[in-house]
Amino acid sequence: MAITRQVITSLQRDGTDALGTRTLAIKIVDESIVSGSLLTVESNHFGILKSRGAVLNVYETGQYALETPDKPILGSIAQGFFGGSSPWVYEVIYINRSKLLVRNQGVATSAEMAEMSYVADYYIHVDSKEGALDLITHMPFAGTMIDTQEVADYAGPAIEQAINQVLQVTKMENINERIGDIRELVKVHLTDFLKVYGIVLNDLKVLIMPRDERMRELISLQAIGLSPIESVRYYLALRMADKELVSAPNAAAGVPFQIGQAQGFFPVTNEVGIGK
Repeated sequence: MAITRQVITSLQRDGTDALGTRTLAIKIVDESIVSGSLLTVESNHFGILKSRGAVLNVYETGQYALETPDKPILGSIAQGFFGGSSPWVYEVIYINRSKLLVRNQGVATSAEMAEMSYVADYYIHVDSKEGALDLITHMPFAGTMIDTQEVADYAGPAIEQAINQVLQVTKMENINERIGDIRELVKVHLTDFLKVYGIVLNDLKVLIMPRDERMRELISLQAIGLSPIESVRYYLALRMADKELVSAPNAAAGVPFQIGQAQGFFPVTNEVGIGK
């Protein structure tokens, strides 16, 4: 951000946006923010002016001359009169209203208590001034910004609860058949949860797979039409082929492997003269 000649903006000196694609909100605190300072709000942002914990105004896109409680004493006069510091401490908070991508990952259990890994990818945005206020009210700043990872940390328990609600009563082999139900349940839970923070949920994708790599491969083999025992044989054969074992085809076919045994061949003759 730049505060040059009392112009507050979220653009950096090289023209890039300080909020980018991972930051939901960013806060500027500076003593030079006084009445008459120009606040610039980009088309994909909201701007919020706070003083000593109180919200003074919420701004849409545009440029505004700030009107703060120190209005009778303006600009450099205020700073000079009070020894270089404004008597008021102001904060400008920029809220990103663009769609941002958030990812949650975790582990749930199936009906057989098998561990399943899940990934939930979803887009969020803040679409109103009221939503911007809800965000800074209910999600505290750990520093000067709120990023998508903090949103993921807050939303994680809601997503895990929704997924487990279906997974724990579903057998592992039937999970893919219920992925639509799982997605809709996660969407309902996540929408209600994020609404408290003024955040709107957009697109959502949920992917669930066995946590164990071997189990994923076995299920993939069954998916192409192999029976459970055939899947085990083919899995074994693939692992043996990786080790360059010549018996891999036998494992796939389910037949024993025998090391070739040379059968002795001894010619027999009845000629009378042998040995003479």
